[in-house]
Amino acid sequence: MSMLKEFREFALKGNVVDLAVGVIIGAAFGTIVSSLVDDIVMPPIGLLLAGIDFATLKLVLKAGTPAIGTEGAAGYVAAVPEVAINYGKFINAAIKFFIVAWVLFLVIKAMNTMKRKEEAKPAPVAETPADIKLLTEIRDLLKK
Repeated sequence: MSMLKEFREFALKGNVVDLAVGVIIGAAFGTIVSSLVDDIVMPPIGLLLAGIDFATLKLVLKAGTPAIGTEGAAGYVAAVPEVAINYGKFINAAIKFFIVAWVLFLVIKAMNTMKRKEEAKPAPVAETPADIKLLTEIRDLLKK
């Protein structure tokens, strides 16, 4: 039973919960970035490059062949899938990576700026306790 209690304490620590929230938000952000790249950024770039759709760019290593005949019938030849290097999808993924990296850079830069402003603020001067004030007054009177 102590192992279960220890696991519960671990799982409910602030860092673990914060990490879980970050992962969930990151996944949602990834979907948004994918849509941004695939639906907004890449079509104009493709249009500028004579209508190229990057997602369809590939280097075919071995062409595929369709099935011949009916499955189960005599003389049936199964389809052979195409073997290709899909470098267009890689280009899309690289653009998505750079967008995510840029956004993270901006977020971290903003956080560091706020942190520096907070550190630059002078600490508020604590009010001197009454007994220290009284002792200071007595000291000053004794000096006179």
